[in-house]
Amino acid sequence: MKRLYLPLLLIVTVLFAHAQNFKVTLQAPGFTNGIAYLTYHYGKNFNVEDSATVSNKGIAIFEGKRKLPGGIYSVFLPGKAKYVDFFIDKEQVINIKIDSTDLLNKTVITGSKENILFQDYQKFMAERGKAWEQERAAYTQSRTKEDSALHEANYIKLNKELNDYRENIIRNQPQSMMAATLNAMKEPPLLHAAPKTHSDSLENYYHYKKHYWDGVTFMDERIIRSPFFLPKYEKYYREIIVQQSDSIIRDADYQLLLARSCPEIYKFMLNWLTDEYINPKYMGQDAVFVHLFNKYHSKGLTSWLNEKQQETISRRAYMLMANLIGAKAADLEMIDTSNKAASLYNLKADYTIVCFWDPHCGHCKEEVPRLDSIYKASWKAHGVKMYGVLSGDTKENLKPDWTKFIEEHHLGEWTHVYQTKEMEAADNAAQKASYRQLYDVTMTPTLFLLDKDKNIIGKKLTWQQLDELLQVKWKSSK
Repeated sequence: MKRLYLPLLLIVTVLFAHAQNFKVTLQAPGFTNGIAYLTYHYGKNFNVEDSATVSNKGIAIFEGKRKLPGGIYSVFLPGKAKYVDFFIDKEQVINIKIDSTDLLNKTVITGSKENILFQDYQKFMAERGKAWEQERAAYTQSRTKEDSALHEANYIKLNKELNDYRENIIRNQPQSMMAATLNAMKEPPLLHAAPKTHSDSLENYYHYKKHYWDGVTFMDERIIRSPFFLPKYEKYYREIIVQQSDSIIRDADYQLLLARSCPEIYKFMLNWLTDEYINPKYMGQDAVFVHLFNKYHSKGLTSWLNEKQQETISRRAYMLMANLIGAKAADLEMIDTSNKAASLYNLKADYTIVCFWDPHCGHCKEEVPRLDSIYKASWKAHGVKMYGVLSGDTKENLKPDWTKFIEEHHLGEWTHVYQTKEMEAADNAAQKASYRQLYDVTMTPTLFLLDKDKNIIGKKLTWQQLDELLQVKWKSSK
């Protein structure tokens, strides 16, 4: 028998091309027209991967000469009111036959062992989950101790069955998409179910945090194409980790290092961290964003971002670098209402409040007099001094209204300063950063609290928050 030899390169090419093909066939009896969509979960959203016209026989085919990345996908039926979830992983030729009267129990998915596991899990959860919810509701409505004990016992039993079922999949099918999904959903057990002491609570916290990511690898990109990973990631950074910039930076760097060999997870996490801390919820956390910029963005490690996105991130980082909490505030060399030099550093005080304001700003008109009232009533006696900076695009045109506002509201105990056009032009010529960049002044009023050495200890606060912070400082110094 004569053997047929193909060139090695051709064999590789043929096999590679076949390996890259995906084909998802939807059979939807009852639908004879319309558009069906192949989507995938990404974070909390559905992203459209492909679309196909449903034929008059109720068939739609999604296919392409590429390999789809693993994850939880969904086919939306025409009208987008109903959809079916399924897994795509190594097996990429899948057939989905649906019955729109009962999508969960009557849908049949073939061509993928992963989806046998997934469908069995969904049916088990639907059956046990319903009973679980019934027992929980019955427990809350119980009128006797006996009823409460009965429903609590049933609830605990059902909960154990659910957890045992999940653990069995993770143990016996550790490489499966189902196991990766369950690990992303998993919550670590507490050491003390009913903590009685502060020590018990601390042990619970440290144990929970230590085991929070057990079973989750940052090198398996399938987990980001699920609705479970992002909520888990958000919870860790918003609720579990200590809300201090150093702690956040340490964990973020470690996780990003683990994900460097998996570009999709690395991109997912760095994008989320950047979005989360570019405008943080807590004062001082902007240091996380500046760190991310310095270590990743500025080093060219975010090539997927377009030029406009990179420019926005760079501009924001440079606005924050000089005014991080703990940094020494930049000096402001300006002149006062009498056109005499009155720099910030020449103002000696235990605490200095720097207020950037505009007499035409409606919010400033309300807040500046309130600041002065609390200053005179309380802060002044504790060695606080006020340094007000005229902030506006046409400062010299504002000067008459500025001085009028100061006189009418009796703000004479403040040091009031502004920068002339000539001073601003000289700074520009010398390529010195403007006060707006140095203090991130994008709106008015903007308030900073400095200590006696002009280190920044508070920023972007309301007068109420400033008062609370000062009260804490005064108490701690006693």
